[in-house]
Amino acid sequence: MGDECDSGHAASIGAPPRYAVAIARADTLYDRVGGLPFFVAPVERFYEAVEADPILRPLYPSDLGPGKANLAEFLAQYWGGPPAYSERRGHPRLRMRHFAFAIGPRERDAWVEHMTAAVRAGDAAPADAEELLTYFRDASTMLVNRPA
Repeated sequence: MGDECDSGHAASIGAPPRYAVAIARADTLYDRVGGLPFFVAPVERFYEAVEADPILRPLYPSDLGPGKANLAEFLAQYWGGPPAYSERRGHPRLRMRHFAFAIGPRERDAWVEHMTAAVRAGDAAPADAEELLTYFRDASTMLVNRPA
């Protein structure tokens, strides 16, 4: 057991180091929304919108299946789930993975619009939905790599 298992919270409640990871992860968004199935649902809704979007569809490959799986796994991992995405694909490197695509404010706004609708159509608690949407707005802005 090393530092990776010893969280400040665990120490503050006197938990042995071996329990620190479970305590640190006890209230993740991943756990609150019910795990991976929650993330699969908005990703499916999002990609349905992408398929019909004249701005975004050209940025995606013809087979959307792998992208759906990658996004759902990434989101689950990011929000406290198992590290399946990183185990399969390595570090997320979001900017590097998206650099080849021309992402300007128009593409970012279309992406955020569809992801917002996908999240709002789900059953996340309002605070969890807002946490997700804040992340999506911030992350998508970081990925803009072309001027307007």
